[in-house]
Amino acid sequence: MLPYGRQTITEEDIAAVAAVLRSACLTSGPLVEEFERQFAARVGAKHAVAVCNATAALHLALRVAGIGPGDRVVSSPNTFVASANCAAFVGATPDFADIDPVTGTLDPAALAANWRDDTRAVVAVDYAGQSADLPAIARVARARGAVVIEDACHAVGGQFHAEGRRWNIGGNPWADLAVFSFHPVKTMTTGEGGMLVTDRADWAALARRLRSHGIERDPAKFLSSDFCPLSSEPGPWLYEMQDLGYNYRLTDLQCALGLSQLSRLDAALARRREIVAAYNAAFTGLDWLQVPGLRQPADAATTSWHLYAVQLDFAALGRTRAEVMAALRADGVGSQVHYIPVHLQPWYRKTFGYGPGHCPVAESCYTRSLSLPLFPAMTDADVALVIAAVTSLAPVAVA
Repeated sequence: MLPYGRQTITEEDIAAVAAVLRSACLTSGPLVEEFERQFAARVGAKHAVAVCNATAALHLALRVAGIGPGDRVVSSPNTFVASANCAAFVGATPDFADIDPVTGTLDPAALAANWRDDTRAVVAVDYAGQSADLPAIARVARARGAVVIEDACHAVGGQFHAEGRRWNIGGNPWADLAVFSFHPVKTMTTGEGGMLVTDRADWAALARRLRSHGIERDPAKFLSSDFCPLSSEPGPWLYEMQDLGYNYRLTDLQCALGLSQLSRLDAALARRREIVAAYNAAFTGLDWLQVPGLRQPADAATTSWHLYAVQLDFAALGRTRAEVMAALRADGVGSQVHYIPVHLQPWYRKTFGYGPGHCPVAESCYTRSLSLPLFPAMTDADVALVIAAVTSLAPVAVA
C-alpha cells in the first residue's frame, strides 16, 4: 500500500543518529546550534531556533511578536489546526480569511475585505509546498500594523518568484517570522521537530529563552539586580527564570537526523518535482480531475510539493469520496484529505461561532479535495501504479 506520504531514512541518517548515541550530549548539545546555523543559511534568514515541533514554533512566533489577549490572528482555513490554534494558545482570537481557488493559499483580497480593527497578525500558510502570495499579504497586513508569520510547514527548501527574481521561503522581505515542520511526511524530517526563523535578533533570543522554561544561564544576560537571593557569590550553577516558558527543546539526536536530511534536501525536492510533473502529464485533460494550480508557471521548478492534492468531481465519477478512496486502496494506492476547513471544527464552532459560509471557497474546495501519494522514495513503477489507479476511475460511457 502506497501511503500519501512517508519519510525516507538512509544509512547515513542512521549513522548520524548512532554517532550522537555514542557521544556525551543527547540533548542541549552542539548539534542543536549547528542545525540552527545550517538551516538559517539554507533559507537565508539571520536567526533560526530549533524546537520540538512546528506547533511549538507557531506558538513562540506569536509570543515573541507580542500577540495576546485582545488581538485577532487571521489564518487560512485550508490548513492543519495548529496554524490557528497558536492564536488561542496566547489568548488571541483565531480568525480566517478565504483561499484562492487555484493555489489553495490565503487570498489577499479576502484578507483585506474581512479585516477587523483588532487584527494584529496574519499566519500565511504555504499550502502543499506552494508559497502564499506573501508580497500581497504583506501589503495588506503592514499597512494596518500587523505582523506576517509565514507558516512554511509544507515548504521546507522551497522558493517562489516575485518582483522579477526568486525568493526563499523563510528568507524573504515580506514575512517577519517563518515556521517550518520536520514531521516524517514533510520534505525533510527530524522525527518530530520544528524551526522558527527571523531576521530579528531580539525575537530569536526571546524564542530561545522561552523554549527552555524561560531560563537564562548566562550571568552576563541576567536582568535582575539580585539574581540569587540565597547567595551573594555568582557561580556557574546559577540560573534565572526570566519568563514563563516551556519545554520546547529539540534533542541532538533529532538535530543529527535533521543535518543529515538537510544535506540531501535538494535531491529529495527534485524527485518530488519529477513525480508531480509525471502526474500532471497524465492527469491534465481529464474533465473530472483538476491538477494542483500554480500562481505562476515558473514556480513549478521551485515549489517543494509536500502534497499532491487534486480536485475531483465526485458527481461526474458517480462515486462518493469514500468510494473513490476505497477503489484506490483496492489497487494499492492510499490517499488522504487535506484539509477539513479549520473554522468548521467543533471547537471553533462552539468557541467562536464560526459556521458554513464563513470561507465558502475553502468549504467548496474541501468537498472535492483528495491527496495522492507523493514522497521521494517512490519508484517509477509506484508512480505508474498511482496513475493507472486514478485514470481507471473514469466513468464508463453509456452506449
